Amino acid sequence: MPVTEVTYEDIRRAAERIRPIAKRTPVLSSRSIDALAGASVFFKCENFQTGGAFKIRGAANFILSLPKEQLARGVVSHSSGNHAQAVAIAAEFVGAPATLVMPEDAPRTKIEGTRARGAKIVFYDRFGGETREQISGRIARETGATIVPPYDHPWTIAGQGTAARELLEEVPDLDALVVCVGGGGLCAGSSIAARHLRPGIRVFGVEPELANDTYLSFAAGERVQIDTPSTIADGLRTTMPGALTFPILRRNVEAIVLVSEGEIREAVKLLMMRMKIVAEPSGAVGAAAVLFKKLPAGIERIGVIISGGNADFEALAAL
Repeated sequence: MPVTEVTYEDIRRAAERIRPIAKRTPVLSSRSIDALAGASVFFKCENFQTGGAFKIRGAANFILSLPKEQLARGVVSHSSGNHAQAVAIAAEFVGAPATLVMPEDAPRTKIEGTRARGAKIVFYDRFGGETREQISGRIARETGATIVPPYDHPWTIAGQGTAARELLEEVPDLDALVVCVGGGGLCAGSSIAARHLRPGIRVFGVEPELANDTYLSFAAGERVQIDTPSTIADGLRTTMPGALTFPILRRNVEAIVLVSEGEIREAVKLLMMRMKIVAEPSGAVGAAAVLFKKLPAGIERIGVIISGGNADFEALAAL
């Protein structure tokens, strides 16, 4: 499906489709955070989402769009954890067998959450050997299972866009929207929803400095691939933006801004101490961009999507 066919209407239909599985998550704010940021900041808390992250929106929309005879052959996907859990949850909901390809160093809480939903897990070494895409493809060929793309598919993009749709419905007068960027599904879908509901809104993507593939791609005007990054934001360790998501980001996103590992750690701590919000490092990069004033000056009302809260306790404590 061409990128031009990912529309707001697709997002609206996705919102209806995923309602039995995905929650409408809260939007929270804090005067102390506003004071630090120098703006009014509204956090869309996907850390309270089913499965602990926004990924259920895209995975549920994809799986619930499949015909029953296709679901009977199962689904397969690859993920560092949040998409894996989301696929497992959605597959369990429809009674389809699920196989997830996960890195050996995935956070334990994400592995346990995926396994608890009855999914089969196949581990791989993200720093060498067969890639996760190759492993998923081989499993799909051998079993007839359908691959559920973590970000680079219109159904996935439309599902992820429902997060921004809910945020703008609740806080319609935002000046800017800030979204983390891994493969780009959340940011692409959110940008479509935001630009439809508030045409003048400014959209910013955020990446870790150590995982800056989309930032470099924006600068080059084409997709750029990097080596596997070592950022603490494990959900953003993609090496290249998606073929479908990248053109959408270029069209709708004003800029990609970068945050350091130290800034991510500090954002996680501030969200926990000031707002009692548990955000995993990937989920806190948007907050880091706002707290450390990475956006242009003069923006008064900012929406930030906290993408997830699935962090191992030991890793969280170490921050």
